[in-house]
Amino acid sequence: MSGHDRHSHDAPPQHKNNHQQDHQQHNDHQQHNQQSNHYAPTQQRTGHFDLAAAALDEMHEAGFKPEFAPGVTEQVIDIVEKLSTLHPEPGVEDLRALGWSSIDNDTSRDLDQIEVADRVPGGILLRVAIGDVAAAVDQGSPIDKHAQEQTQTIYTAVKNFPMLPLELSTGVTSLNENGDRLAVMMSFTVGPEGEMLNEKVSRAVVRNRAQLAYSRVGPWLEKTAAGVVDNDPMSLRSDSAREHDEAQLDSGTLPANWLIDQLKLQDEAAQALHAARVKNGALEFHKSEADPVVVDGRVIDVQEAIQNRAMNLIEDLMVAANGVMARALRKGGRSGLQRVVVVPKRWDRIVSLAKDHGYDLPDTPDSAALNNALTDIRAKDPDHYPDVAVSVIKLMGPGEYLLMKPDDDPTGHFGLAARDYTHSTAPNRRFPDVVTQRVLHAMMTNAPAPYSDTDLAAIAIHCNDADKKLRKIERDMQKRVAAVAMSSKIGQIFPGVVTGASVKGVYVRVIRPPFEGRVVQGSDGLDVGDKVNVKLIHTDPARAFIDFALAGRRSIQRTPTPLT
Repeated sequence: MSGHDRHSHDAPPQHKNNHQQDHQQHNDHQQHNQQSNHYAPTQQRTGHFDLAAAALDEMHEAGFKPEFAPGVTEQVIDIVEKLSTLHPEPGVEDLRALGWSSIDNDTSRDLDQIEVADRVPGGILLRVAIGDVAAAVDQGSPIDKHAQEQTQTIYTAVKNFPMLPLELSTGVTSLNENGDRLAVMMSFTVGPEGEMLNEKVSRAVVRNRAQLAYSRVGPWLEKTAAGVVDNDPMSLRSDSAREHDEAQLDSGTLPANWLIDQLKLQDEAAQALHAARVKNGALEFHKSEADPVVVDGRVIDVQEAIQNRAMNLIEDLMVAANGVMARALRKGGRSGLQRVVVVPKRWDRIVSLAKDHGYDLPDTPDSAALNNALTDIRAKDPDHYPDVAVSVIKLMGPGEYLLMKPDDDPTGHFGLAARDYTHSTAPNRRFPDVVTQRVLHAMMTNAPAPYSDTDLAAIAIHCNDADKKLRKIERDMQKRVAAVAMSSKIGQIFPGVVTGASVKGVYVRVIRPPFEGRVVQGSDGLDVGDKVNVKLIHTDPARAFIDFALAGRRSIQRTPTPLT
């Protein structure tokens, strides 16, 4: 699943919850706010609130039908049988002998992509292989109709709702360890300055030889970069890989230290790509996310999970691969879906926040200047950096899909400083990526377009609308989980930052542990980006409510050298 985004990154967040989401408010919180301030003990204190049932109710109330329709079971049987023996079409390369590997969450089973790198004259050749879902699922079939309606897999802390049947998304279309799979492949050479050369999109048969985990590869990369030698590749495998096979990695004819060398080479390429992206104005957000602590099936706490070097590696490779795909479709004269983040509508507020920290940003949106300020703030004031990062993320707004015609000037992706950008790296869990694969297949065979421009525009609108609803479901479930976990901490005071301020209410995100709630007492005059202390006064998982009282503002006590 790695390589996702809903906003300015195509990053691999924890538990596959896409990050940097726009902010919506509780529709019924106004009525709740008018109730008595004498809060009664809430249901979660008994530990019996059914979070999984609440997640299903949320899906139904938003108009989604996560249950698969008639005809899906029969189609799954046919697909599994068809893919039990691969019969590649002419022109599909057999690259199963290469040292492919994946990096994902420890428990992930829906693996969308694998990578392999080689040192070549002029740089590092990277191949990114994506499971070929479009080759397995026919357009207009029952599975395809379900995927188009739901648009994506929705992940909550307690229950997931797959876009594709699990027999596909965690089975025959997932790039599982030691499985032979059909794939769409983006290839490109990374030059010494991070430039991308010799871009190509093709099809291949691949074999994942090492299913690895962010939690293990991230610290390993940090140690390796610091000069520590650790040549134990088995320790890097994910929990889900260990569950189905405790044996040694299937290295085939690869050399003894192939995986160690691969990770070093991929990291080297990712570092160069990242430096080039930042130089071009891409934003860097060092994020933390809520990670529920579950014991005996019950949520007892929320802890902080921070993005690490392995997540950054996959992010950089997926951002590059998505750019290669977008440019290939444009050069091939094919319309598709572009993934965009327009310039921030509240740039004036971002300028004001930077000014509060001693940094002067230009009056017109400038991602490079903003990233310089964010980088400097993180270096000089790491304690308050999360406040600033959360505020900027909220003010930038969400990503969205638009029709991408080959002759149009691309809208661009402000956070990535990218002009040509699409979604193509997560077809097991994102419908636009399946659409992209179908457009590619037609282009490669000179076949008619599978979708008209009118179709693509309608798909973009539907995906954007569904995205808003699904983000709300994710937010509400995150709040329900936090409400259950934080019920024992009523009365405690937490530092936080205002992430939403409108007539519907003022919302604050606590930085550590990360959770969000509404300020129901003392919210007058607060705006996005304000730093506050809040007292937790009430939690209600049934309605996804976490309520704060303002306990004071936090001032900024620093005068860094301005960046202009």
